Amino acid sequence: MTTTLLVIAKEPRPGRVKTRLTPPFRPEEAAALAEAALADTLDAVLAAPARRRVLVLDGAPGPWLPPGFDVVPQCGGGLDERLAAAFAGCDGPALLIGMDTPQVTPGHLTVDWRDCDAYFGPADDGGFWALGLADPDPELLRGVPMSTAATGAVQRGRLTAAGLRVRDLPRLRDVDTAPDAERAAEAAPHGRFAAELARLTVAAGR
Repeated sequence: MTTTLLVIAKEPRPGRVKTRLTPPFRPEEAAALAEAALADTLDAVLAAPARRRVLVLDGAPGPWLPPGFDVVPQCGGGLDERLAAAFAGCDGPALLIGMDTPQVTPGHLTVDWRDCDAYFGPADDGGFWALGLADPDPELLRGVPMSTAATGAVQRGRLTAAGLRVRDLPRLRDVDTAPDAERAAEAAPHGRFAAELARLTVAAGR
């Protein structure tokens, strides 16, 4: 079975993305880091095998968007509803990630659905960076409390309670804070995110 790869993201505009990076970064610097993280993420998705690649976007596409993606707008509501709606638009196996893990690789996104109903990528903060469903069911996400230390455990519990066979992906760190950004850059030192973080650090004399 081939996979639809979904990326859920915000347009990288100052004041709208990566607000927890401010301080130490100014809003425009945080947005530049978000754009670099998104660009690295989209590159990884392009290099992974997929039937279709979809950017589920809050905002408008910019020059950071490479060819090869279908762009659909995010729906309204909480994050659980937006994730559920992203899966609802798929008619076959789908793997969804965010824009917060610039260290993601094509290998992370290359999945095998034999003897497997779901993929779960835990994040260091207790959430999850990836979720894959062989048979996308939006109800598996609706009502899951998002952005808490228990989000990942609750979401994975939903999968197992539904009788799904779950495979875990490697644990990754989401970029929310400046220390997170440093760890992500160390994990992918040759990416755009690492280069942008280094540029901003040198420019500010940090």
